Amino acid sequence: METKIFKPDEVEAAAQLLKQGELVAFPTETVYGLGADATNEQAASNVYKAKGRPSDNPLIVTVSSIKMVEHYAQPLSDQVKQLMAKFWPGSLTIVLPLKPGTLSKTVTGGLDTAAFRMPKNQVTLKLIATAGIPIVGPSANTSGKPSPTLAKHVYHDLNGKIAGIVDDGPTQVGVESTIIDMSTGTPTILRPGAVTVAELEQVIGDVKADHHHVGANETPKAPGMKYKHYAPSAQVEIVDHPADFDAAMEWASKQNEAIGVMATDDVLSHLSVPENVETYSLGKDIQSATHLLFAGLRHFDLESEVKIIFTEGFDSTDLGAAYMNRLDKSAGGMHFTK
Repeated sequence: METKIFKPDEVEAAAQLLKQGELVAFPTETVYGLGADATNEQAASNVYKAKGRPSDNPLIVTVSSIKMVEHYAQPLSDQVKQLMAKFWPGSLTIVLPLKPGTLSKTVTGGLDTAAFRMPKNQVTLKLIATAGIPIVGPSANTSGKPSPTLAKHVYHDLNGKIAGIVDDGPTQVGVESTIIDMSTGTPTILRPGAVTVAELEQVIGDVKADHHHVGANETPKAPGMKYKHYAPSAQVEIVDHPADFDAAMEWASKQNEAIGVMATDDVLSHLSVPENVETYSLGKDIQSATHLLFAGLRHFDLESEVKIIFTEGFDSTDLGAAYMNRLDKSAGGMHFTK
């Protein structure tokens, strides 16, 4: 299969492929997603195959309107309507109870809930509206690899496995959406993202914010809760404090292999960098670091042969919670120790 690249003004052709049951990657403000007709069980199954994704890892259902959600979900609560009014279109995914028999268990991971999102990208909203169907929207990468923030990242992982990619340039946020579970009595964050707990609580009051993982025998309600994610070929190690980079560089200077460093400009400007170390700037602060995290991991994966990537850690508050959630999964919990 030849994977075709579509320009933003070619969404009609891409929409036709989706209606025919084909897989088409699409842009959002967070990362690129892998689209397929959410009402077509075979198409949804093919998403798991293309990504190499575990079948109990549910797929986000991406929509172009609230009306599209209402066709599949149980009647929306006032809190859910408030969240949609404030954050949609945008980087918030909402887990909702489904009307019986409306979506395949292949999409939901066997659950009676589904995670819905309306992305803040006009090209993709037009794509979905033109197709006239909700589309599943996991990140358009090989399962376990860093999420794609450019069309070329998608092409690298999925060329020949999917029918097309709609290329709308780089994404703006850089990490996936916040996922909030509104299917139970207590609103609960299942995955931190660009929409923070504080922002959510301003709209609906108290939100439980510590449920990011599930047990080995549980089916997760949302992606990113159970399996290793976002890992490049090199081992990522978190450097918890900027001052620790000096020790990391001293260690790296004694190695006979290439080492990568991902850190903010302020940290990089104070480092004595050995010849075997390649640096990648995460910009000036947590916002730019979050935007560039996956791009940096992809850079080292595609354009370098480093064996270890030392990456700057941040406090796990506000946007830092999303950054550290992804970085910790990328590193498999590994931290640099002096």
